[in-house]
This record gives sequence, C-alpha cells and structure tokens, in this order.
Amino acid sequence: MYLRLLDKHIHHGRLHLHLPGGVHSFGNGEPEAHWFIRDRRTIARILLDPGLELGETYLDGRWTVGEGGLLPLLEILVRDFEQPGGSRISRWFAPLWRLLQQWNRVGRSYRNVARHYDLDEWLFRHFLDRDLQYSCAYFAAPDMSLEEAQRAKCRHLMGKLLLEPGQRVLDIGCGWGGLALFLAEHADVHVTGLTLSREQLRVAGERARHRGLQDRVEFRLADYREHTGHYDRIISVGMFEHVGAPYHRRFMQRVSELLLPDGVAVLHTIGRSGPPSTTNSWIHRHIFPGGYIPALSEISRALEPESLMVCDLEVLRLHYALTLEAWLERFSTHRSTIAERLGERFCRMWEFYLAICAASFRWSDLVVFQMQMAHRHHVVPTTRDYLYHPVVASSAGGILHSVPR
Repeated sequence: MYLRLLDKHIHHGRLHLHLPGGVHSFGNGEPEAHWFIRDRRTIARILLDPGLELGETYLDGRWTVGEGGLLPLLEILVRDFEQPGGSRISRWFAPLWRLLQQWNRVGRSYRNVARHYDLDEWLFRHFLDRDLQYSCAYFAAPDMSLEEAQRAKCRHLMGKLLLEPGQRVLDIGCGWGGLALFLAEHADVHVTGLTLSREQLRVAGERARHRGLQDRVEFRLADYREHTGHYDRIISVGMFEHVGAPYHRRFMQRVSELLLPDGVAVLHTIGRSGPPSTTNSWIHRHIFPGGYIPALSEISRALEPESLMVCDLEVLRLHYALTLEAWLERFSTHRSTIAERLGERFCRMWEFYLAICAASFRWSDLVVFQMQMAHRHHVVPTTRDYLYHPVVASSAGGILHSVPR
C-alpha cells in the first residue's frame, strides 16, 4: 500500500526508499534523496500520524538519510504530500486543540520557556551567530554571512522604531539581550528587556555589564502581563509565537496600555500565509510546548479592539529559511562535540527540529511578519523611504530621524 502511495504522490524530486528487502525509487528530477528505513513497522507508524511520527521515528533512530542530509528528503515530503488547509475534520477540531495546547497562563508560560530556553548557553553558542540572535535574520543581500544578516535585522527593526536619543524602549522577549544592547549602543536609548528564562537573564545581564551598558539596559525576569510602566517604543521579536491563540488579545491590550500616546511599537513574529491551523504535535511535544504560529487574520483580530493601528506590515519570505539553514549547517559542524555532551538522541531531535522548520519556511506556508503599530497617524512617516535613506523628515513637525545602515 505504501509503495503505491509513494508512487502516486511523488512528482517533485526522486526518492530512493531503502528497506531490508531492497530499494524502491519514485519520481524524477531534483532533489534526490535516499531514505533508509529499518523496518515496515516504522512506515506504518509514519503513515498513521506523519505530523508526530516522522519526527518520533527519526528521534528513535528508526530511519536515516543519505549524504545530502535531511533537507532533500523533507523537501520531497513537504512539497509532494502537504495538503493546504487540512481535512474538514482537522479544521473543525483545530479551535479546541489550540485551546488545549496553548492555555498559557503566567505560571505555565514560565515552565514552557524553561523547557527550551533554559538549556545551557553553551549549546546555542555552537549554532547561533556571535551575538546570540535566536530569530529570523534579514538577508538584505544574498551573500551575507549569518552575522551580517543578524545585524541587518537589528538595523532594520531600529529604523522601524524611529528612535530618538533618551527614549525608553521595552523589549518583550529579549532573549540573550542582543537587540536591546544594539539599540542602546546605536540609538542612545534606555532599554528594558523582559524574559521568562533565567539562563537568558543571566547571560544578558553579564553581556550588558561587560559592554558597560548596565546604566542604559535593564533585564528583568517578568511576563508581559506582569510588567507595568509606560514606554516611547515597544519591540517584540520572536516572542509572540509563545503567547498562544487564547492570549493574543491580552498581548495586544498590554502593548496598547504600555505604549505612550505618541509611541511606536513593532511586532516581529513567525506567521502563516494561509488560514489558522494547529501546532505540529512533534514540535509541541519536544521543542516549543505552548507555542503557536498565528495566521495574519488572527493577529489582526486581536489588534482590532485596541486603539493601536497598523502603520506598516512587511512580510519577510525565505529569510527564515536562510537563517535556519545556516543554523543547521553550524549545528552539523559541531555535531560530534554536542553529542559528546548532550547525547545522540538530543542531536537527532535538534537537527530534525532545525531541518523541518527550514523546510516549512522554504516549501510550505511559514513567513515572518513585521508589523509596525501606533496610536496616532502622525508619528510614523507616510512612506517607507526613511528605512532606506540615511535621514528623512517625519510628518510630525519636521523631526529628523537618522537610520544608520
């Protein structure tokens, strides 16, 4: 049955399926992938629940791939088998499943973040850029290094914030502090960074002290729902994916309450170019418990009741695919070292996570949204020219905004 299924569906690329009884080939052209499966029981598991069992069986060592690595196989499977929108039953069940997966009250949010982000800093230094940016880079030129693209991301976001010296900035989900430190250094602003990870808090604080920025950058262990104050600018990068659909409305409400009347907020989040869905069950189990990637319609619906308006929306396509592919390459380079410390099973989990995410951004419906918001029309220029020229006058009294490139 499974041989007929593969023969029917595989049209993009050529798959060589290696089983104990022999090799079966399907499709034509590029990419070409070799899939070594230990037994037919593994195939049955994958067919029964591919969203979970493709990753589970790889984690268990039930299958492996040829010299090309995971990406050629995942390209074939994603492009030839993905069904946009899912079945009628899955669409009906999705709202209930989202609620069960993402009931992220404050205490649960702390526990969810600890599962992933409180892993030793040592691991992340083996595949991220030197600045520990753990979000989508901005490849303004295709030949950029990962370090250059991550700095370009920081500059791009800094431009959208329209910063002026002395302003107070809130960074919701500050990670290891890279963006907060960049803004303080390059825009002469005071930044408060929020994280739920004790390991990130420790590293970010050490980095601020090492760079002599402790008087301009403050990091706190706090949930966005617990924090109080008022800010000229608010930035959130790679954190909204952890909020959960039931709390989208609350997040937007807090941004609106924390942002001053003439303030600007920027939300940088993974999103879906298609309709709402559910979190992949393997990712939910092993990587991001409580996480959810929103559709644009869900973000807009959460924002509509607030006084905030969308001033600009940019969709970054393929930038995260490039970022994840760079992370996967660096992880693979250090794989033996990581395996010695964290084990083979951990390495298989992490490389599958990076590869399936890269495949989803390159060949499925995942993108990145950068949404610029404000309470009032006049605080943001009427065109995007200010992002690509050194200096531009805003519509608010001719104030000049510098955007270092």
